[in-house]
Amino acid sequence: PKNVALAAEICDGWLPIFYSPRLAPMYNEWLDEGFARPGARRSREDFEICATAQVVVTDDRASIMDLIKPHLALYMGGMGAEDTNFHADVYRRMGYSDVVDEVTKLFRSNRKDEAAKVIPDELVDDAMIVGDLDYVHKQITAWEAAGVTMMVVAARSAEQVRDLAALT
Repeated sequence: PKNVALAAEICDGWLPIFYSPRLAPMYNEWLDEGFARPGARRSREDFEICATAQVVVTDDRASIMDLIKPHLALYMGGMGAEDTNFHADVYRRMGYSDVVDEVTKLFRSNRKDEAAKVIPDELVDDAMIVGDLDYVHKQITAWEAAGVTMMVVAARSAEQVRDLAALT
């Protein structure tokens, strides 16, 4: 929270990892704290929120979710020290403390496959966009309404880049 406020005070924008539009009111409190500081360089009107988002256009959500979960398990359960993991803290703020604790326990006892299976689809949906073109378009619109001004996305092909670009 303090680094987000600091970004609002001194930076041109904020590059959050695992951004969730659902938590925009919480993020806005932190950002507003920074914008209100004496000497702040920016305001909400000229500040970029450049969310990093895993965006996958697919008709097979279940398979893609299964591919994403091991990576989330690594971030949640395997990054940093067991009691100091900033990525896990993000998901705790999102309301997934019990999931984070279980994933951490399993991941750190070398049961990584089980750790990934503990992660519910709604957790993936909170900070990633996976679905058909219509669903992806609706979600990008929701992210924009939540304050996101730019998205960094990963694409697997030039065709996917064109599909995503056509949605805006």
